[in-house]
Amino acid sequence: MKKNKSFQETSDYTAADGVEKGNALGRLFELHRLLKIERDEDFEQYKSHFARNNINYRKEKGVTWYPIIITNTEIGLGEYISVDIERTTNHNEPHQFSGGKNVALFSNQHPDAKQLNGTIKIINPNKIRLSLSIDELPDWCDDGKLGINLLFDETSYKEMDIALEKVINAKNTRLAHLRDVMYGLLPPAFEKTDETIHITGLNQSQNNAVKKILAAKDIAIIHGPPGTGKTTTLVQAIRQTLLSEKQILVCSPSNTAVDLLTEKLYREGINVLRLGNPARISEDVLVNTLDAKIAAHESFKDLKNCRKLADEYFRMAGKYKRTFGKEEREQRQLYYMEARKILGEARVLEDYILYEQFDKAQVIACTPVVSASRMMRDKQFSTVFIDEAAQALEPLCWIPISRSNRVVFAGDHFQLPPTVKSKKAEDAGLKETLFERTMHIENASVMLNTQYRMNEVIMNFSNKQFYQNNLIADVSVKDAVLSYDENDYLLHTPFDFIDTAGCGFAEIINPESLSTANPEEATLLIEHLKSVLQQAPPLSWGEGIKGRGVTIGIISPYKEQVQHLTNRINEDEFLKNYLSQIAVKTIDGFQGQERDIIYISLVRCNDALEIGFLSDTRRMNVALTRARKKLVVIGDSATFGNHPFYKNFLDYADSVKAYKSAWEFL
Repeated sequence: MKKNKSFQETSDYTAADGVEKGNALGRLFELHRLLKIERDEDFEQYKSHFARNNINYRKEKGVTWYPIIITNTEIGLGEYISVDIERTTNHNEPHQFSGGKNVALFSNQHPDAKQLNGTIKIINPNKIRLSLSIDELPDWCDDGKLGINLLFDETSYKEMDIALEKVINAKNTRLAHLRDVMYGLLPPAFEKTDETIHITGLNQSQNNAVKKILAAKDIAIIHGPPGTGKTTTLVQAIRQTLLSEKQILVCSPSNTAVDLLTEKLYREGINVLRLGNPARISEDVLVNTLDAKIAAHESFKDLKNCRKLADEYFRMAGKYKRTFGKEEREQRQLYYMEARKILGEARVLEDYILYEQFDKAQVIACTPVVSASRMMRDKQFSTVFIDEAAQALEPLCWIPISRSNRVVFAGDHFQLPPTVKSKKAEDAGLKETLFERTMHIENASVMLNTQYRMNEVIMNFSNKQFYQNNLIADVSVKDAVLSYDENDYLLHTPFDFIDTAGCGFAEIINPESLSTANPEEATLLIEHLKSVLQQAPPLSWGEGIKGRGVTIGIISPYKEQVQHLTNRINEDEFLKNYLSQIAVKTIDGFQGQERDIIYISLVRCNDALEIGFLSDTRRMNVALTRARKKLVVIGDSATFGNHPFYKNFLDYADSVKAYKSAWEFL
């Protein structure tokens, strides 16, 4: 990588353009430094799973599958071999593998053999398809005792470094202009707003957001609080932008968000090319992937025949193993030469098909890191849309921005922040996002102000705490409850806070995971949920409590409590009838989702009044805004009641008559 210019070497900026520009560059150089601290911390955490721990520990932590078997091998895209693997034990146990992550195939039978590095293409609970950049599998793959390890992924750090270098060194370019706009050194430019634009199906604030985007020359921002239709607005803005631009780049740090946009754009009749690895394996997403589009191409049959023939030659060459004479060695070499020749012809055809897919696509959708991949390296876009931008580190955003002429951000800086593993880097400012910085730019953002998810009582605490009471509950959800019969006391109220203060529900720390659980609080939650389910008349909710129309979410900030609740629910004879309707996850797992009923287990209960993760009020905002009709929060007010946020929460619960003591349910 090219060496960074020193700050002194860029001093012409400060001399010519003043202290402000120097401060902007200083911030970018600081980001470079903080990114290295974050990378080092990330690598240390990775090493703690491997160099310092045995294979059983790694299996428990979900970063190793062992033993596995190879069930299929075939030639894939480019120079890659696709390998299907399957774990033979520990079926369905949790793990950290996911699409797009880098892994290493290893052999315990041959510990000195070089590991094979690859990328996860498709993943199921116990099966993975890997893409390996080799011509053939080595002999040790036939000897058993195989496994795969999750690798430390340095790609994102490298691409963020490269992007920051581009931004720091940009002079008299479009990127330099965008940098100066986003750092408040230049005002953003807008064309005259076209007031004739009105998209049926969008409310006034959503239409205003679309108009702002179409008028923006540099930057526009959709601020989308929970339930306000941010994705719907974004899709319509993209549709309108495509009327004047041939192709648009759409990114998000969340694979799930990329998938959702891909699905919705595809349903609008837009040609979307989804790069990278879909997080949700659904037909509406898969049909847009590069692999699926290539498979549907009229020339794919010829490409497949070439690969099949090359594969056959590789197989014939592979029959000559370990000990053989000169003639066998020459024959093997001829087979390999023929296979590579045929593969060369296949790649010419493949390049043609690839070019056609990229050329035809109206939208290319991917994560920011994938936007810098080999296939995208020479592409430049008029506009990039970055969804969930408030969850993206600033250097991550610069990757797609550096190949675009203008940027549209969408997100909410009062929901989930970016994940930063280094406390030192976080405290020094790595967590501050470009979305937050640009929210202060005058006239660049539009807030969506009508929410279509929550009962007004569920909405109003977050509305006051985060959104200056600017949110309005649409009439379709404003008064929605599970039952309008006042006699159904558990179903008629939209919000309950159940206070466990004085009950002695002590928290417990798992010494291995260092995560916290509260078994007695979990018991209370489960019994309350069972009471809700038992009180529901069979047909009171349209399709009935067992129908697909009613969904239940259980949230806790602590993984240990999530695991404890999951086990308890799976073992409960009554709740087994409702497993398909119940989801138990951490707060991050519910981002972007909603349920009819949400339970939140706050867990913390200690004499030291330590509240840990609960102090992250942005995350708590996410948890509190997932419920449509019923929100039940359970926790110990004596532990968290002194925190300003939770003091306001308790006051709000009192004001809407939602406060209840756990003693009422014991």
